[in-house]
Amino acid sequence: MSVTLILIIITAGISWYAFSNHSLMEKWIFYPYTVNRDNSWYRFITSGFLHGDFTHLFFNMFTLYFFGTNVEYTFMGLFGTTTGVLLYLLIYIGGITVSDIPTYIKHRHNPGYRALGASGGVAAVVFSSILFYPTQDICLYAVLCIPGFILGILYLIYSYYSSRKMGDNINHDAHFYGALYGFVLSIAIVPQAAPNFVEQIASWRLPF
Repeated sequence: MSVTLILIIITAGISWYAFSNHSLMEKWIFYPYTVNRDNSWYRFITSGFLHGDFTHLFFNMFTLYFFGTNVEYTFMGLFGTTTGVLLYLLIYIGGITVSDIPTYIKHRHNPGYRALGASGGVAAVVFSSILFYPTQDICLYAVLCIPGFILGILYLIYSYYSSRKMGDNINHDAHFYGALYGFVLSIAIVPQAAPNFVEQIASWRLPF
């Protein structure tokens, strides 16, 4: 069984349980105000295994399934099974954690702000996949298919400006910084991926 599938099963199980267990939800949710006062730093990780509802959970896990397998097997092919799996977990778990740092800085004095979800880790995995396979199409709603590098640029622009507006109760900062983390760390791990990324984009042509 792939690590990606194991992560999905664990996340789905914990999220499902927390839907009806308010005490676990309160203890594990990312609450910058509380973290700043009681040093409950574990929330940076545990909040990534919680989701607000089934739609939120499904979208994140569906995305992780399709992109995570690519990244997982890419690292395993380059570094072997054990090291490859550890590097993949560094991308995913690290993405969940690092993507919440700007959110913590911004909201650590705001008692009304809370966040949850695996979006930072999922964004990290998606952008790691985009680095390795930039011209591979990403299909939205199985209809509109766009090369990964183009969708990636649009996604970063959307996340950046949406985070400035802060009007839709979505942690766009986690999406933005998770994506950057996954892309930059993947380059640090596999330096040759950067020139390969540029080369693939340079040779890409419109299909018409």
